[in-house]
Amino acid sequence: MNFTIDWLSFYLMEQLEEEDGIKQVRMTRYLSHDEYQRSELKDFLDGEFARIAKRKVEMNPKTEGTPTKLGQFVLEPGHPLDSNPNYALLNRLLAAETSGESKEPCQELIQSYLRTSQVRGGVMIVVRTRLELIDERYVFILKCDFEQKTAVITDEKSLISNVRMAINAKNMKSLMYPYMIESGMNDPYHVKIHQFSHARYFEEFLRFIEYPQTMTQIVSEEVISLARQHIEYTYPEESDERVREEEAIELIAASPKRELAEKWEHETVMEAMQIITDRQPEVELKFKLDHMQIRTLLADYGTSLHIAKVNGRYLVLLEGEQLQFERGMSPVEFLKPKALADIVKEIEERSQNVAYTPVSTPTEDDDNPPW
Repeated sequence: MNFTIDWLSFYLMEQLEEEDGIKQVRMTRYLSHDEYQRSELKDFLDGEFARIAKRKVEMNPKTEGTPTKLGQFVLEPGHPLDSNPNYALLNRLLAAETSGESKEPCQELIQSYLRTSQVRGGVMIVVRTRLELIDERYVFILKCDFEQKTAVITDEKSLISNVRMAINAKNMKSLMYPYMIESGMNDPYHVKIHQFSHARYFEEFLRFIEYPQTMTQIVSEEVISLARQHIEYTYPEESDERVREEEAIELIAASPKRELAEKWEHETVMEAMQIITDRQPEVELKFKLDHMQIRTLLADYGTSLHIAKVNGRYLVLLEGEQLQFERGMSPVEFLKPKALADIVKEIEERSQNVAYTPVSTPTEDDDNPPW
């Protein structure tokens, strides 16, 4: 997958020392195709465009921290796609045939970026490319932050030299438009953005692009919806019990960490799980039992994963045909497994002993200890 560069705009952005938080563009360069071919940027960016285009992305990522996402243009009902300012700007960049024609939309893009909160200094690169053989046009927006305390080896006398403004392509943020589903098939409704950072400012500077819900958010909303339906079915009439259940669901939905609610029978849980996994088979199930972490698929519940309760203590049973260990030997690897019934019996006996341990009472001897 080879891209031909039609033009490139290069911007060096710095924070003004006398005005904390204010960014300015210190240097700007506009390169034509031939100028780019002769510049040092060619070696710096070679291979990056194909790497960005091939980077895998999901319509609904698993978590909020997923670095590669698909952004969709926000549309008001009844309005066409070109009414979105970000779509219009990206298409002006896409239509610019020369570096001269790109200056105005590039300046507009840079100013929008500089107004973003928490934006860092660095280098912004805007490029229009064409995919060879099929002549498809794409716009890439690349951002490299400055690296801190960078040094290079110089000579025997000075040993090292500090580099105040160093960048590399390793953690480069990127945006590609249009989204390439596969070679020769584009989606003009989406952009592909990549940002390996907890600060989401690279997502924020194009304010009329929204990012789809994560799989976690979708499943959470689905579960809350099913819980509300269950309450309506269980309490068809308005009652104090129904109000309490509805309030409990709202609290559960707003809680970052939750304990087992013990509200539904196993069959109800299986029905809800089936509804979710029919739509999203790869949904994960993660929870902690005291200090132990369990991570599996939601679809495993009821077949390969079981949850029980013995004398007030939770029991998680994982079922499978093969038990494998990784690095780090332990004596457990040599175990001859007990029968499940024996383990359950031991748990019952141990919990009963804890529950019924007699409390010692003071005696006459306690008042006259031997020492």
